[in-house]
Amino acid sequence: MPKVFVIIYSAWGHVLDLAKEQVKGLKDAGVDAELYQVPETLPAEVTAKMHIQKFDVPVLNVADLPKADGFLFGIPTRYGVAPAQVKAFWDATGQLWATGALHGKFAGIFTSTSTQHGGIETTAFTFLPNLVHHGINFVPFGYKNKGVGNATEIHGASPWGAGTVNSQSEGKTAVSELERSLAFAQGKDFGTLIKKVAN
Repeated sequence: MPKVFVIIYSAWGHVLDLAKEQVKGLKDAGVDAELYQVPETLPAEVTAKMHIQKFDVPVLNVADLPKADGFLFGIPTRYGVAPAQVKAFWDATGQLWATGALHGKFAGIFTSTSTQHGGIETTAFTFLPNLVHHGINFVPFGYKNKGVGNATEIHGASPWGAGTVNSQSEGKTAVSELERSLAFAQGKDFGTLIKKVAN
């Protein structure tokens, strides 16, 4: 059975909530899905001051990346790009790059931000060089699912991938049902593709 790793960094649980829906969608498509997080790079005293939460999700070793046929990366925005934790994870993949261990695999992206214009698309766009240098095929979410273009409520999905917008100032502090449904849909679409290309 094809295997997909859902790999996230989540400070307050929003990306994790989306990731759980991605896993459900992948399994609904008939692929094996495993959820992981990247290592935390901030000192404990800093994470405590920032109220960063700890989750019962295994930390992925970069050496295990080749075990999967594809990846869905859950990336929160930090000034419109991936946070340092995600960058550090990719910076540790040099040996995999040198051997072409990830060449030909597939990946998608989903995101979280605290404002409507906080960098959902730029975070995905600026993450692509990591995939390109490894020869990983990027799979966008697109507009097939009409919910992506929903303009009647605030949401974080785009043709780049599912996502969530969560902001105290905008009165939205939880992943919405629309955002959850789009994460599930992205997972199912991605899983359907992986089943086709992995056989």
